[in-house]
Amino acid sequence: MLDKDTLRFDHQGLIPVIVQDEDSGRVLTLAYMNRESLEISLTEGRTCFYSRSRQKLWRKGESSGNVQSIVSITADCDSDALLVRVRPLGPACHTGQESCFFQELHHTAQPDAFRLGDLYALLKDRKDHPKEGSYTSYLFEKGEDKILKKVGEECTEVVIAAKNSPEELQYELADLTYHLMVLMVQRGMAPQELLEELARRHVVDRKVKQETMGGAQP
Repeated sequence: MLDKDTLRFDHQGLIPVIVQDEDSGRVLTLAYMNRESLEISLTEGRTCFYSRSRQKLWRKGESSGNVQSIVSITADCDSDALLVRVRPLGPACHTGQESCFFQELHHTAQPDAFRLGDLYALLKDRKDHPKEGSYTSYLFEKGEDKILKKVGEECTEVVIAAKNSPEELQYELADLTYHLMVLMVQRGMAPQELLEELARRHVVDRKVKQETMGGAQP
């Protein structure tokens, strides 16, 4: 574990901070901290920055309510920049955008790699900001009973598809995954919580397996 006293602040006593959404992986903002704001962030578990324009500390969300709960803080190889992974409660940008980085300058022709975190972020946005004509917004509008009904239906369709063809199974599994993530958003469960549970089971299963084998490595 890195000692925070070894961090390298610049001549103004500041260190740049990249803030990233823990669940979606999206970069939310670039800010700065001094030693005091870093200490506050560590103590309170929420981001506190130093405003270069106002020359003062500011706790993210102190006026807007859009606080950022800290999951982890990691220094780069030179210890002169920080990556702060957070779970945000609301937009990161003062414009109301989820991220401060939304003004596209260039984009390659090939599509971005798909990530479940991106899908989760989109579903959450549809819940927080309903869109007319959106099936996802429709599900959230109808409520949890409707969502659970759809999950049950998709489970049955997966079973039937498994008896038919790999292509049909792939399609139905995607449908089920989508509706399960809608349910997760409805219940406020982040993808990371599911991954943590799977990780716990993996550790337990490995321990049990080693004990069964008398401590021998598989």
